[in-house]
Amino acid sequence: MSRAAITVGEAARRAGVTPKAVRLYESRGILPPADRTAAGYRTYTEGDVEVLRFVRRARALGLRLDEIRRIVDLQRQGAQPCTTVIELLDHHLADIERTMRELRALRKDLTRALDAAKSTARRGQDVVICPIIEDPA
Repeated sequence: MSRAAITVGEAARRAGVTPKAVRLYESRGILPPADRTAAGYRTYTEGDVEVLRFVRRARALGLRLDEIRRIVDLQRQGAQPCTTVIELLDHHLADIERTMRELRALRKDLTRALDAAKSTARRGQDVVICPIIEDPA
């Protein structure tokens, strides 16, 4: 397939990313090296724009660039990468669930500490530094 002369700015606009992102994805191997005009400008194809759109959507789902490259590489090798995508999304979802549990526990601890500090302040009790952090042992 010949490469149509789509500039980096136009490719970025069509894909909804920045020109800087296009250059980054190329440097990371997610996009193949761009052809260059006689003046040295990068040129891209509509196929490259489709890859850029995929990258934008994958990033929106929380996939890292190394994971996206793995998916794109599988597709370029003729494999169907959907199983890999499912595994990656399952892993990211598990990470989010763990983080949410940790944040709920932290919220509970902070609420208790704040309530205790306010109670101590209302009673006018002396503390060394601040009851929010001090252990009421």
